[in-house]
Amino acid sequence: MSGRLKTVVDSAVPFLKGVLEPYSEVVYRAGFEMCREDLLDADALIIGTRTKCGRDLLEGTPVKLIATATIGTDHIDVPWCDSAGIIVTNAAGCDAGGVMNYVFSALYGVASRKGISLEGKTIGIVGVGHVGKLVDRVALSLGFNVMRYDPPREKAEGHFGFTTLDNLLSSSDIVTLHVPHNPSTFRMADESFFSRMKEGAIFINSARGEIVDDLALKKAAPKLSAIVIDTWNHEPDVDRELIDLADIATPHIAGYSYKGKQNGAAMSVKSLARYFSIEPLYEYFPEEVLELESVKLELKGLSQGEITSLMQYNYPIFTDDFLFRMDPSSFDSLRSGYQFRREFYVDF
Repeated sequence: MSGRLKTVVDSAVPFLKGVLEPYSEVVYRAGFEMCREDLLDADALIIGTRTKCGRDLLEGTPVKLIATATIGTDHIDVPWCDSAGIIVTNAAGCDAGGVMNYVFSALYGVASRKGISLEGKTIGIVGVGHVGKLVDRVALSLGFNVMRYDPPREKAEGHFGFTTLDNLLSSSDIVTLHVPHNPSTFRMADESFFSRMKEGAIFINSARGEIVDDLALKKAAPKLSAIVIDTWNHEPDVDRELIDLADIATPHIAGYSYKGKQNGAAMSVKSLARYFSIEPLYEYFPEEVLELESVKLELKGLSQGEITSLMQYNYPIFTDDFLFRMDPSSFDSLRSGYQFRREFYVDF
């Protein structure tokens, strides 16, 4: 197949150098620099979130497959691609473990800094998909009460285990967002959303920035005990005032674990391999680096302080916060140069 297939790859997607070259011509480009000229003779793309794929980029090109090494597809005009006969695949759930680590490292870290007891607290999970389900399991294992809001799952599975958004917001001490960005979730965290939250609640957004109305969040800040933000509107040009209001602010790196990036790369390569019948890559997975294998945390019976120490040791989230605050304009460079962290998982 060499010489007949051409693939354009976002150079920021790790674990791909040399993988496709035996079977395809490969051109590496920074995601935000990909242009139509790059694709005039390309058959496939492997991208991250920085490449906006739609008519302007793709019309008139021979591209047949777009594989995004991310869970979301909001940077891709999927309906237009469908109409143009372009297959779109994503890496659903690839970074669930990393985002779960982020949520709990942030939660325990900010609670420690602000003297907030987490005993008996209720976590409200808005969106209980790949990430939300993992957050749910870990929260229950740590003794939290859990409330779940997920209309698509509730419709498919029935009412048991789910609640209304009103009930979740009015009853939860921690609200964490894990919904995709689409027309039904755009600006769902608006003024009404925050007005229904409990006084003194903690708010965490590690899903997509566009889910939140920034002005509404800034107005609500005085009633919230803590704000954690990893995903922002208008990335990389994010709201500096909102950075200052947040207790933890990071540059969209919640899912940047070593395992998550391995998963994303593997799922993208497998999609391309199966579409173009490259059999040697059907089961591709990047080699594991021993020191970056996931680590098990045994948390049963530990105090909040001990849990906090273990989580911060395995993911010192305030380092990411500090580096971002030092220079918010370095949003993209912090992401592209990020040292992928080792995931931890909780012993149930």
